[in-house]
Amino acid sequence: MASNWRMFAAVVSVSSLLVGVAACGSGGDGTSLTITANAINSAGGKNAAEAKWIEDWVIPKFVAQQQAKGATVKVKFQATGVPDEDYKSRIAKDLKTGTGADVVSLDGIWVGEFAEGEQIKPLDDLVGADKVKAWDGWQHMPDTVQQLTSYHGTQYGIPQETDGRVLFFNRTLFAQAGLPADWQPTSWDQVLEAGRKLKAVPGVTPVQLNAGTSFGEATTTQGILPLLAGTGSTLFENGKWVGNTAKFRQVLDFYRALYGEKLGDAELQQDAKGREKSFEKFAKGQVGILLESDYFWRGVLNPTGGSFPMAERDTQVGWAKIPAATPGSGVRQQDFVSMSGGGGRVLNPKSKNVGLAWELLQFMNSPEAFTKLIADGGPRITARQDVNADALGGDPMLTFVSQQILPITSLRPALPEYTQVSKALQQATLDVVTGKSTTDAAAAYGKAVAEAVGKDKVAGD
Repeated sequence: MASNWRMFAAVVSVSSLLVGVAACGSGGDGTSLTITANAINSAGGKNAAEAKWIEDWVIPKFVAQQQAKGATVKVKFQATGVPDEDYKSRIAKDLKTGTGADVVSLDGIWVGEFAEGEQIKPLDDLVGADKVKAWDGWQHMPDTVQQLTSYHGTQYGIPQETDGRVLFFNRTLFAQAGLPADWQPTSWDQVLEAGRKLKAVPGVTPVQLNAGTSFGEATTTQGILPLLAGTGSTLFENGKWVGNTAKFRQVLDFYRALYGEKLGDAELQQDAKGREKSFEKFAKGQVGILLESDYFWRGVLNPTGGSFPMAERDTQVGWAKIPAATPGSGVRQQDFVSMSGGGGRVLNPKSKNVGLAWELLQFMNSPEAFTKLIADGGPRITARQDVNADALGGDPMLTFVSQQILPITSLRPALPEYTQVSKALQQATLDVVTGKSTTDAAAAYGKAVAEAVGKDKVAGD
């Protein structure tokens, strides 16, 4: 009899535990959600402003919003402040094992890989196509920005913020070289012409166009891809990666012309700290033209807190759209091109509260939320043009990117093989900068890409 009682008690205990687990986050005294991002609220912490925004504003405001609707909700922030690849590995494991946060911050370039691995699912499948379509935020996001969290035309999340690449130039050096303060080249030849005039100014590197493997992804996104877009080609099109094509060789020809004429510093491209040194040189008035994202303006050169602050930034630094090789030769027959990065947030497919997580995701991407993030964390280009129009009004450079660059920009392919292809691109530019012919560098690139992704997935001519 005692044995039967102990068995009954054990069954009751286990049943109670299971009920408790089932109730966690889905009923009882409240509903629980977790947010994760590669951000941590500490002095010098990674993306500290974002972490503080989530902890001090998003969570209490969302909880209060739900309470006003009669719902008791608990939200926790899972802070992380590690290298991006470490963060990527952790969330990949969490999503694969069905654990992790309900709302997950994800770099746009990872979306395709996570989608292929079925670690994330389309928003339509998780919360319903009608609900997703009904969110009014989409109408304030350019199609190019929406693609940050999409894969094969399917939306997996909501973009948070983005950027755009332009040609920055030093107006003081331009005046010395006889170039206009409102410079806007309309072809690659005009960029080279400006470089030749700047070459006459003592102690100046005319053009900094990232090249080589030491610059890493900066070579790809701030060099090769904008130029490739300027030929009318994208890196991945019609199901194939661009290999040794005429348009890719055209890009390498431009690199060869620029560095062959010593309009750029070839040695700097081989320096392990070349990118940082190029920033410092620009800030000191030793570089005439530099292709970079708006991060260079708001982060690197920022007179207040920049890594290489430039006291006269607002008067000395100009910016221009990146021209296509020739007018109308860019992607989508554009005269000007750009590249953008950024990321957003996705929902954990195994979330026990997907509906509520969708409400939180919408809230985190509301005008009110973004306005607060900018007000406390400093200027940045959000995914929403309605917010940018108001919040960036005092910053002409960021407003320029928001209004004129985002509508013409392109994105990197969000595919698993991208990293390998990117490294091959970097090597091709290094080959050209260090003296190899365009023909040989392009052939080596085509072979490397074929080995990385398969010969049948590479376009060449």
